[in-house]
Amino acid sequence: MTAPDSYRWRGVRRLSPMLAALWCCAAIAQPAPAAGASAAPDAAAHPNASHACRPDGGPDGRPAVGLVLSGGGARGYAHLGVLKVLEDNRIPIDCIAATSMGAVVGGLYASGMPAAEMQKRLSETNLADIAFDVTERADLPQSRREDERLYANGATLGFSGKGVKAPAGIVQGNRLQALLADWTAAVPINQPFDKLPIPYRAIATDLQTGQMVVLDHGSLPLAIRASMAMPGLFAPAEINDRALVDGGLVRNLPVDSARQMGADVVIAVDIGSQLRPLDALASPADVAQQMVGILIRQNVAAQRKQLAPQDVLLTPELGTLTFTDFQKANEAIAAGAAAATAALPRLKRYALTPEQYAAYRAAHTQPLPPAIRITDIEIRTNGGVPQRVVRDALHVKPGDTYDPKAVSRDLLTLTTGGNFEGVTQQVVSNGDDNRLVIDAREKYWGPNFLLFGLGMSSSSTDQGGFRLHVGYRRPWLTESGLEFRTDATVGSDLNAVHVELRQPLSVKYGDYIAPYAEYQRRYANLYDDSGDVKVTQYMVQTARAGIDFGAPIGRLGDFRIGLAYTHSHGSPTYNLPLQLLDPDVTDQTALLFPSYSADALSARARLVIDQLDDPMFPRKGYFAEFRVERSLMSRNGASSETVDSRITDAPYTELYGKLMVAQQFGRHSVSAGVEGGKSIGGTNLINAFNFTLGGFQHLAAYAADQLNGDSLVYGQITYMNQLATFNSSPVKALFVGASAEVGNVWSGGARIGGGALKQSYTFFTSLTTAFGPLYMGVALAPGGRRNIYLQLGRTY
Repeated sequence: MTAPDSYRWRGVRRLSPMLAALWCCAAIAQPAPAAGASAAPDAAAHPNASHACRPDGGPDGRPAVGLVLSGGGARGYAHLGVLKVLEDNRIPIDCIAATSMGAVVGGLYASGMPAAEMQKRLSETNLADIAFDVTERADLPQSRREDERLYANGATLGFSGKGVKAPAGIVQGNRLQALLADWTAAVPINQPFDKLPIPYRAIATDLQTGQMVVLDHGSLPLAIRASMAMPGLFAPAEINDRALVDGGLVRNLPVDSARQMGADVVIAVDIGSQLRPLDALASPADVAQQMVGILIRQNVAAQRKQLAPQDVLLTPELGTLTFTDFQKANEAIAAGAAAATAALPRLKRYALTPEQYAAYRAAHTQPLPPAIRITDIEIRTNGGVPQRVVRDALHVKPGDTYDPKAVSRDLLTLTTGGNFEGVTQQVVSNGDDNRLVIDAREKYWGPNFLLFGLGMSSSSTDQGGFRLHVGYRRPWLTESGLEFRTDATVGSDLNAVHVELRQPLSVKYGDYIAPYAEYQRRYANLYDDSGDVKVTQYMVQTARAGIDFGAPIGRLGDFRIGLAYTHSHGSPTYNLPLQLLDPDVTDQTALLFPSYSADALSARARLVIDQLDDPMFPRKGYFAEFRVERSLMSRNGASSETVDSRITDAPYTELYGKLMVAQQFGRHSVSAGVEGGKSIGGTNLINAFNFTLGGFQHLAAYAADQLNGDSLVYGQITYMNQLATFNSSPVKALFVGASAEVGNVWSGGARIGGGALKQSYTFFTSLTTAFGPLYMGVALAPGGRRNIYLQLGRTY
């Protein structure tokens, strides 16, 4: 498999120490596994054998062969290698008991999918993104894409009258369940797993009682999903009002379950990680992970003791592969195949002749289920989101033929939209009546949600600064979908708050109206004509209230148009008497830098198309933004009579546009962008200092916002090379890159930043971290200009 295109999913890796502690606490609470005999009796002697494991095909009296597959995340690809060797040597499998990743491979195989087909599908699927619920950013609603730009770490907390809450798992497992539903569409929903082509059991753990749960009927995708719900990482799966998590806590190698099914012979595949040497335990997190490993190895050891002389134990040599190393699937598959090949002298005693194996395969092929016609649809919700939202998302109607793949796609759009924690489906049949039941569970950690973001910057050309971003979301205040949104920023150069009510006009089409109010106080540096000497700093305060009509453009972006009333005031933080520069000035109170104020009623429109794969590290996709503002009424004034005489109240028009495209070539990527803006017509004091250049990725050889004016031209091209990725670390990936930039700003009056286009050439190292991207580098410009910087966040 190739490395994943998106690196956002690797954010879960930084949580490994915390997850290890959670696993440890859960595992400690379990009762010690019962000691098993050194040699287990055959299935006939097992007092509770279900005899689901029947030796179909082959000579009379052949033993029933059970396959036991353990958990281990991406290490579980080794199970595929084992299955391929078993198939190539005509060794039958009559039943399967499996845990976690073993439950995934075992469940698909039990459904009738051959090993070669499974490997083909998995090789074409980015299972890392699927398993960790990473949705292609282009498929997200525009509101969520905008949130990702400001709140890069993706951390979301909820709160209610009962206090602050967090999700029970970082990953809800919706995409994995949808994929499994797609791949097992031929399996009837809600049937005993004994009726699968190969009888099957998935092992899970009851989160409340700590008891082992053997899943032997119901929804196959949901059973698999429950078996691999690692506590703290994956949200528990709800089955029959029980919260179920990873079965590895209590039975990572369920030999006894295979015996319970009636297996005479067990082929057990143990892919568990080995314990780490003492000198590798360098932190409390390492010790916690080691404790987890010890406890899981104990329940595995107890199960291995139940293996009899006729059984075969396979332990693939997987080395340092971790549970998140999905990109190393081929290595794991090869290790599994090697382990099975080495054991062939013992395995071949159970092999069938070609004719017998053909008969066995024919008996274990999944027949196509009869067509089911849906007679009714029942929607179940548990919160403030109306049932009609779920119903409107479904394309299936009463009277239609049931298509589980199509329904899964519809349900995935619901979870992608952000309203639901998870949405499941099942068909309840009673005679000729087939009721499709959709269970939509809202995010229990709501209904209020908090988002957080952080940015910091330090460079050799300015003092640097920081920005802390906090967002608040309260969706579904009413059944019509009214949402309250607030974004606040506290920083060294910017303090701002934006409050908005968003009222959907149509759930189907997504259009809305949005009254809003915002306040911003920021500091803008003013330089002399050379652009090198800072002469003063303006404090600019802007208050705005308005109302917009908005409409999504499919999943491409968003368009907003509306009216706004704005008041702005700017004043220098330090000043000089004008007489120092011009002795002819008789007014001793006249100052060099005037204060100003402005009021305007304006029409505003904004179009955003955002199809970048990552807002911070774009490696593929495109982005476009176009913005226009036209004043309908404006009033401007300044404290200096000289400046005031040049100010007009004539209507102004401000135009702005930005385009960016990125393309990936393996570990290499190239992005290019252009940007332009201009204010024309009357004086535009409302948006003074809005067009700026300077700072990382914005003419980096210059200080942040060093160049400002009322006209802007800018272009850049950036190359990045991904050097490494990291497991179980706050740092997820390492890049090196270089960029070339050109641009300038001009002002019709003082011509601040006037002159030819300025250049900047940057060489940087960047890291994706738990708090956003971290950049370190140097930027150079003609004339010996240099800027060394360290920055957290795309723009701090």
